[in-house]
Amino acid sequence: MASHRKPRRSTLTGRARRTAATVAGAAAASATVLAPAGHAEPRPAPEQVRAQLDQLYQEAEQATQRYDGAKEQTEALQKQVTALQDEVARRAAAMDAGRERLGELAAEQYRDGGFPPGLQLALSDDPRQFLQRAGMLDQAGAVERQALAEFGRQRLALDTSTAEARLRLADLDARQRELAAEKATVQDRLGRAQALLARLTAEQHGSLDRASRDGTRTDLDPGLDPGLAPDVDPGAPFASGRAVEAIAFARAQLGKPYVWGATGPGSYDCSGLVQAAWAAAGVSLPRTTYDQIDAARRVRRDQLQPGDLVFFYPGVTHVGLYSGGGRMIHAPHPGAPVRYESIDVMPFAGAVRPS
Repeated sequence: MASHRKPRRSTLTGRARRTAATVAGAAAASATVLAPAGHAEPRPAPEQVRAQLDQLYQEAEQATQRYDGAKEQTEALQKQVTALQDEVARRAAAMDAGRERLGELAAEQYRDGGFPPGLQLALSDDPRQFLQRAGMLDQAGAVERQALAEFGRQRLALDTSTAEARLRLADLDARQRELAAEKATVQDRLGRAQALLARLTAEQHGSLDRASRDGTRTDLDPGLDPGLAPDVDPGAPFASGRAVEAIAFARAQLGKPYVWGATGPGSYDCSGLVQAAWAAAGVSLPRTTYDQIDAARRVRRDQLQPGDLVFFYPGVTHVGLYSGGGRMIHAPHPGAPVRYESIDVMPFAGAVRPS
């Protein structure tokens, strides 16, 4: 008799669902492109290579954002663990001092408590001296009770701090393993992209470079790289307020290399660049695109102003700094420096205004 199992309920988080669909859809294409063959395959057309590279870079970007988030959590947990370990050491030292004090009190009690108080009074040559000593013993007993109570509090605090430190260490270990996994994913995707590029001829590389400029203005200055040319579009709105400082910072980074996980000053990934740009303007932004898109007021595409953060792809895995005229400054991917580019080169996912 056939058994019927209830379908398992998905446990994916909202963020995981956003990225899972993209990764799953890309897996077959990536595997097909890079699968080993028993004979020489025809070289793909530049348009095909660009689509395949875009997919690989997007997968790498997804893993990079997860890596950035795990790295941020790891650094925060490391600080917590260090602070807790210091606290445990302090509490252990205090407990040792309390234990030593209790030992001293116990020794005093042993020395002075050899006879019952009544017998001591009967044998005393000076009853007044004994009564005075009895009062001191009562006081010593109160001190001992207080010391015992303090020792108990110290032990409870030490046990609590130790347990919390162990939990944080377990969290830290999990984050470090997650960090290593995401790093491996990024390196795998970038390695595949490099292998794909290595199959191209010089002519195909040139065609690919021209194709990658689609949507980027090339009429600004024939003597400049269009990706690095200054934004002088007369129809673009002017930046205002802190956005001026953010854009000025981003412009100063033009030409610097993309390095995944980097936050400057010599290199950046996409979210690291916009975070640094707005930090220069006195505004603190989260580290990852997933958090940045929820960190400020949403704006529609037709409401964009210079300084806005523009996000791309269904998984919200890429971000740039809008500079006006339909263009942005962003760190595209490995091999492509920080540059100006049209916001039409990638699927638009949303925008926010930090200022």
